[in-house]
Amino acid sequence: MNYKQQQPSSELSHIIKSFWMIDSGQDATINRQKIIPDGYPEMIFHSADSYRTTIHGVWQLQDRDLIAGQITNYFYLENTGVTKMFAIKFQPWALTVLFGIDMATITDTVITIDHSLLKVLSPIKQIAIQDDHTFEDKVTDIENWLITYVDTITYTLQKGIRATECMIESQGKLGLTEMRKQVDISERSLERFFKRHIGLSPKRYYRILRFSNVFNLVQEKGFKWSDVVYLGGFYDQSHFIKNFKEFTGEEPSNYGFEEETMANFFLKK
Repeated sequence: MNYKQQQPSSELSHIIKSFWMIDSGQDATINRQKIIPDGYPEMIFHSADSYRTTIHGVWQLQDRDLIAGQITNYFYLENTGVTKMFAIKFQPWALTVLFGIDMATITDTVITIDHSLLKVLSPIKQIAIQDDHTFEDKVTDIENWLITYVDTITYTLQKGIRATECMIESQGKLGLTEMRKQVDISERSLERFFKRHIGLSPKRYYRILRFSNVFNLVQEKGFKWSDVVYLGGFYDQSHFIKNFKEFTGEEPSNYGFEEETMANFFLKK
């Protein structure tokens, strides 16, 4: 499986977290993958066979053009044949700012891009599914379209966006009270912003950020679990293990951090 990821240009970093692709070539071997929360919504375009997924305990075949909202727990994803995916991982607030999506309605959900939105996104889709373009060329062309589109958007929620940025920058370790003071945003305003623009409560989002940072910490040479617990901002080892198991279903010592999986690809910076 060929995985590629690219960071956006500085002009789009406030909207885009990254671009990524997965390509299995002609290999149609069926592989079941565990997907775990990372705190970012995505837009995904398939140009080969579809995937099926089980988020709420029932396997369902996905459509080819998708939006994945925030997830609060792990779920499983399985290919049905050859894999060719191109995706945009957005900043947490971006789908609401750009397209008016109420993120609370798609939490723990992967939805088909509806006809009206797909009409707007048609240039992106056409670029994403082209077989004669390299990944890097697709990113360049899509960025050019997005830069023009973003110029038409007016931002009116700077405090909420800045609050989310503070959470991400602190990797889930800055207390909510302190963060609200820094940004000068009330608890009610923050909760309201998060419900519509993120799809999670601020506390839940903090926990996902703190969990996902573990994947960076374990890449340090000769890391110790005690260091991960301390540097990750967990109260103690039992708190760390409980948090990790909640989002992965496994204890950290049993998790395959070095395996080539979608989850590791997405979470390792």
